[in-house]
Amino acid sequence: MAEMRRIKTAVLASIALALLLPAAAPATITEVGVIPATTPATVPSCPATPCLAVSRTTGFQVKVGALTNPLSVTKTGSVVAWTIALGKPNATQIKFFNANEGGPAEAGIAILRPQPKPNLTYKLVAQSPPIKLEHYFGKTAQFPLETTIPVKKGDVVALTVPSWAPALALGFKGDTSWRASRPRKGCTSTSSQSTDTAVGAPVQYYCLYQTARLTYSATLISTP
Repeated sequence: MAEMRRIKTAVLASIALALLLPAAAPATITEVGVIPATTPATVPSCPATPCLAVSRTTGFQVKVGALTNPLSVTKTGSVVAWTIALGKPNATQIKFFNANEGGPAEAGIAILRPQPKPNLTYKLVAQSPPIKLEHYFGKTAQFPLETTIPVKKGDVVALTVPSWAPALALGFKGDTSWRASRPRKGCTSTSSQSTDTAVGAPVQYYCLYQTARLTYSATLISTP
């Protein structure tokens, strides 16, 4: 009987301790970069005229209307997949981009960490392998990562495009904009390669493009 009382006392003490300890926060799944319905609708421009594409650069959205930094990670965790909505360029448009923008369409994601200075500087901390995109033209495609990417709160999920990608929605107001890794004097040119691929190296994202949206997002699982 005494032994039973000791066991009961120990169980009650364990329950009381558990009640005093804070419950572990559950992991959450967040789609970084998904923005509520906008006007105009976020639809990639191709094959309409003009058919514009993201080309030879790394970029991220900085503003959509009143919403700022939509691609900034709000919780520490791991990026497990990324999604891209692609226009459906016609054969003539595809031939033009392939010939002038470095070959067949492909893209991946990059994780950037803001640096205190100089202004608009980010350090590449991780990136995913590029994916060939032509098979997915006209669709919204999600690509799970074979190796997930750890991220910290405040990191930015960017889109890296070594050649070109029909992932640009047009027709927004001037309060919608994205930045690219092109050099300061090269904001109007796509003739040279400017993708941010050197992990650990700081790059200034000086070039700002208004009235357009990059059509991608990333799936984040937070750390409990």
